[in-house]
Amino acid sequence: EGSMEELKESVAIARDEVIADMIAACEGRAAFYDLLAAIYFRPLTAEQIDNIAGIDWSEYADLNELFADGVNDVSRYLRKRNSGTRQELAVDFTSAFAGTQSWKGRYAVPYESVHTSEEGLMFQEAYHEVFQLYKANRVAKAEGYDFPHDHLSFMCEFLVVLSERIAAVLEAGGDAEALAQVRVSRAFLADHILSWFDTFQDLALLLLQTRFYRGILKISKGFFLEDAELLDSMAVELENRLEKGE
Repeated sequence: EGSMEELKESVAIARDEVIADMIAACEGRAAFYDLLAAIYFRPLTAEQIDNIAGIDWSEYADLNELFADGVNDVSRYLRKRNSGTRQELAVDFTSAFAGTQSWKGRYAVPYESVHTSEEGLMFQEAYHEVFQLYKANRVAKAEGYDFPHDHLSFMCEFLVVLSERIAAVLEAGGDAEALAQVRVSRAFLADHILSWFDTFQDLALLLLQTRFYRGILKISKGFFLEDAELLDSMAVELENRLEKGE
């Protein structure tokens, strides 16, 4: 009987470790989505550039090759930063992501509508879909931000909110609710980020001059792909736990 009790105890400990790992993963992905949201939102300040230069990328070393290539680009660029770096990056950001330059009449602005509508316009079907998803998930855009809802920065922040919710419900033992939030996150990533990011990236690469932003695009795509796999594995884990009634 003692050994049975010990077995139950070790299973409980293992289960707690899995939950702790999932919570840590949620916190890590929330922080990274937060970083991406800031990078795509407006030109970086000198302080933000220094902060990015100070990131220890080693914890992401094994993510994937695309991510590693992007880190290499960003690190090499920032190693040579000087008093003109902030301005150089601001010009690059503005020409591509703020749409002051175009490539054959097409703009590399980070709005889903622009890359998924035939006319390449803002406020199209994707915008309305994203707006409804935010509403359904009780997420509102902060007052004073006048970009449309399908801007990549807002989408990243939406995933931050969901990730924080997943961590909170896991902490409280709500596996079913956590699974629901994981599924919403996974579908959103597939339907509203990965669905158009390649088109956006290809266009941006034709306009960007700095190795920094070219690297950021690689880091972003590498992270999105890795996150899709992470969400898939979390969903499987939570489904198994619910089936076993753990």
